[in-house]
Amino acid sequence: MTQDWVDVSIHTAIDPGELLGLLGDPHVQGAWEDQGVTHLYWSRDHWSGEQLGQVRAALDRLDPSGRSSGAVQVGDLPHQDWNRQWAQSVKPLHVGRRIVIRPSWEPVALEPDQFEIILDPKQAFGTGHHATTRMLLEWLEDLIRGGETVLDVGAGSGILAMAALRLGARSAVGVENDPVAVDCARDYARENRFGPELELICGTLQDLAGRVRPDLVLANLDRHTLLLLADELAAYGAEGARLLFSGVLVDQEAEVVGRYSALGLYPAGRREQDGWVALELLRAESCEGIGG
Repeated sequence: MTQDWVDVSIHTAIDPGELLGLLGDPHVQGAWEDQGVTHLYWSRDHWSGEQLGQVRAALDRLDPSGRSSGAVQVGDLPHQDWNRQWAQSVKPLHVGRRIVIRPSWEPVALEPDQFEIILDPKQAFGTGHHATTRMLLEWLEDLIRGGETVLDVGAGSGILAMAALRLGARSAVGVENDPVAVDCARDYARENRFGPELELICGTLQDLAGRVRPDLVLANLDRHTLLLLADELAAYGAEGARLLFSGVLVDQEAEVVGRYSALGLYPAGRREQDGWVALELLRAESCEGIGG
């Protein structure tokens, strides 16, 4: 299954992380700078003139002079060219104290307490470069004590589940409704030599009903999806699971917290990077959890 891409290139100096934070679009497949030009990518299926207007508006906020907004070019990118450009952009990434994420062709000398996760670029389903993923990876270093059962909702590349296992979790289940993402994640799991301790399922939370009772639930999702799945995710919290969310913009935080508070879950920790927020939620009687 292949698809074409839209390449939005911005020919002026901006911070890609800040731009992503202002956009708040779950469909944008990463942002990176190459020789002074920032590139944003959308699949053709998720692109319209509305996205272009949002990019220009975000640039006007970053640069009120209007120069940045006028430096935008939009082009088509065939699937194979997308893979090649994505591959060229991915370099080894150190996250937190212990986690190193790298493509297979970029070896890294690891410190004694570090471990690596190999992710060769296929499509941008979560490589740790975005603040929403990075915050959860860093938080996992503090939360995983050993022996946990982890549920990763909207698993994407499976990076969060794989990192949790490397940090000492006993087992992890990743659920993802995009079959292309699941195929990629299973390839990554094999390449990183995970076995039955990591299960990657193509489906929804309804497909998992009664199959797993996690200690820790990870959900790097957009605001709309977190609200849509609130009843199902809160049910895990009611059973004692710790919920760790990301993908929420600062100005969306109150709405998400309010929805889950109404279901008996309360914030026990919070982290913020590049305009994005990660939240830890626990049931009321468990609010002694680790803070951010």
